[in-house]
Amino acid sequence: MAAPDEPIYLVTGSDRPKVDRALARLRAHFDPGAIERFTASGPDGASGEDVVAACNAGSLLGDSRLVLVSDVDGQPDDRGRLTGGWKRADVDAVVAYLESPAPGAVLCLVAQALKRDSPLGKACAKTGAVLEWEVAKRKLDEWVGEQFATHGVRVERDACHELVHLVGDDKLALALEVDKLATWAAGEPIGGDEIRQLVVAAADRPPWDLTDAWSEHDVARALEVVEEKLDRQSMPRRAQAGLLAGSLAAHLARMRQLAALAREGVRPKEAAGRLKLHPFRAEKLARQAEELSAEELDDATVRLAELDHALKGGSRLAPDLELQLAVTDLARERR
Repeated sequence: MAAPDEPIYLVTGSDRPKVDRALARLRAHFDPGAIERFTASGPDGASGEDVVAACNAGSLLGDSRLVLVSDVDGQPDDRGRLTGGWKRADVDAVVAYLESPAPGAVLCLVAQALKRDSPLGKACAKTGAVLEWEVAKRKLDEWVGEQFATHGVRVERDACHELVHLVGDDKLALALEVDKLATWAAGEPIGGDEIRQLVVAAADRPPWDLTDAWSEHDVARALEVVEEKLDRQSMPRRAQAGLLAGSLAAHLARMRQLAALAREGVRPKEAAGRLKLHPFRAEKLARQAEELSAEELDDATVRLAELDHALKGGSRLAPDLELQLAVTDLARERR
């Protein structure tokens, strides 16, 4: 098999399906026995010097060999931050190697979010090639629509948004769901109802699940959503309660803004532009705000301020219990 022309490839970005396809094409150029795999992340991860040594070592099966290193910039932790990747010494070792790469060796570095203008990215671009496939979060709905289009399936825009909220922003998980839905649809269009019926939620439930229950005065469902959110995360319930309270307060603030604009005659689509919101989210928030009176929105603001005080040391109760009590007060029907 003819080896690729470049001595170094940096493959990076959040569009994991494209990253995987690029890696598959690259591996296809090499005999399986001439591929050496490393991971750079974790306590047992390969250092930059380890990778350089592998590149400089000859192959028993010929001149052409591939050294494949994953997780160069680490892996996401519970909060989505990349940790455990290469340090400066590791990067320096690889950058120095790239001044004179070993003949017949192809080094491929795989990263989650390593930028082209980083020191390692610049060195890779100078000596070889940088393949960067990134999908901005604000364009995830559009990306999902493109995945459906490759299967020849028409999908409503709101359905794409619903899928993202159910599955999350993991591109591989989204691509798998698109594959399954496209197979089920057999060429027929897909709407939001089909998404809600067929997709099992894997991501954190969106804030409006809770505010839907609140606006409908369904205390039991509101508490069910809270409990699911607290259990789904791996971080301690104390920390998760604070994050959820903050998310709920921010959601309420947006509802109040949309309610105020609605009183001025501003439609949700126009309000979305003013508030820099996704149109789907603005429509959803506006509908929720319509279900609640101005007094209920005011009372909710006061109650969430009390919750914030309690979570910051104003109460001896457990934070998750304080959150549950506040949600119960919000969802309880006014008398």
